[in-house]
Amino acid sequence: MNNAYTRLCQRFRRLSRFSHLSAIAGWDMQTMMPAGGSEARGEALAELSLLQHQILTGKETAELLQAAADLSLTPDERANLREMTRQWQQAALLPAELVEAKSIAGMRCEHAWRTQRQANDWQGFSQNLREVVRLSRQEADIRATANGTSRYDALLDLYEPGMDCQQLDSVFDYLKQWLPELLARVVEKQSANPPLPPSGPFPVPLQKQLGLQVMQTLGFDFNHGRLDISAHPFCGGVPEDVRITTRYDEQHMLSALMGVIHETGHARYEQNLPAQWAGQPAGLARSTAIHESQSLFMEMQLGRSREFLQFIQPQAAAIFGPQPALEKDNFVALAQQVKPGFIRVDADEVSYPAHVMLRYDIEKALIEGEIEVEDIPALWDEKMHHYLGLDTRGNYRQGCMQDIHWTDGAFGYFPTYTLGALYAAQLFAAAQQQLPGMSGDIAHGNLQTISGWLNDNIWQHGSVLTTDELLIKATGEPLNPAFFRQHLEQRYYR
Repeated sequence: MNNAYTRLCQRFRRLSRFSHLSAIAGWDMQTMMPAGGSEARGEALAELSLLQHQILTGKETAELLQAAADLSLTPDERANLREMTRQWQQAALLPAELVEAKSIAGMRCEHAWRTQRQANDWQGFSQNLREVVRLSRQEADIRATANGTSRYDALLDLYEPGMDCQQLDSVFDYLKQWLPELLARVVEKQSANPPLPPSGPFPVPLQKQLGLQVMQTLGFDFNHGRLDISAHPFCGGVPEDVRITTRYDEQHMLSALMGVIHETGHARYEQNLPAQWAGQPAGLARSTAIHESQSLFMEMQLGRSREFLQFIQPQAAAIFGPQPALEKDNFVALAQQVKPGFIRVDADEVSYPAHVMLRYDIEKALIEGEIEVEDIPALWDEKMHHYLGLDTRGNYRQGCMQDIHWTDGAFGYFPTYTLGALYAAQLFAAAQQQLPGMSGDIAHGNLQTISGWLNDNIWQHGSVLTTDELLIKATGEPLNPAFFRQHLEQRYYR
């Protein structure tokens, strides 16, 4: 077993290379692959997933982990071993046949969803979703039994280590105390002086040109990444080759632009993960919510700030041509407009948490077996009425079929969006306090100092530090949702 830790590093580096291939093949599947390749690609990725599972859960991995636990390691090496052990524990619980079946069912459901959503075909979609839910419940049962938790807590922990429904419910209960009233007040205030709507069309090539310019301002490394189109915006690939996507609407140019800014936030995190831990678990992003905090730091905290919007406004006017809607004050008002809508990814930051709480309510009940797939549309409509005052009856495309996450069984993922928004607000407040000239830097498009602050406090640590350790290091305290309330009230209801 000499040296067990070194041999583990070699094994996890090999697994990382397989993950690299899987990530790029997955990106291709959602962007470039012809429809006829779906079945074969799904089977190939499932085979790769099975191979990784076999390596990770093999007897030798367990023996090496046990031997490495007694070695004298540095604190960072100990953190890497902690993350190795966590990956092994999570994978070892699942039988290989379940891993393969879940992978195939998820890819089949996701591929069909692309056309079924456009056709508003809930019946067709639900047939595939039932199999995904059935397998996800099997996984949740296994994990819950092993961990002594509820089904949903067991899945939530996959995305946000250490988080559970008790903590999550406390956070959401806090938001429910004041957010609905603030939303109503902001909508009423803005309705007195609504922004002029922009006059399209805004051709896709021009939208892409603006997006690329803004990505450059945000510090995206084009030598290690690219921008493409997909049915649902995402950030994929690997730190050395980050692939981000958006989707375009020629009548609404801000939607794609903000999607690009959001995904660039994810990409900057990936591109700046610690190089010395490349290929190791300690070199991965800390958690899904911390990842989301970086995208929302860029999109909401920075990207929708008056200073940044006024900086990029001349670029938008130059590319699309002058018009009243693209003048500075109106451009800011458009980007900061609060209006409850159907689509989560297009939601403003005041109404966005309602979209997440709605999905959390439904998916938790679904995994716990309290509801079935056929109950989703009615529950969705009921909760859209309750949270946002909107009617989605029969509108599956803009309702319960709008997201990609459930197609591959990513239950437990949605809450991390709002946790990420809370983390982002707390981090931005800390950055403002520690960087007195930050507002002026943003106004001039000079983001190097902010990027340096994020690198020092978040990016360079990968998964060496826990979530609480990251937040305390950067802000002086663990999660405090009061910063989110303070941010929304200052921006939208001063």
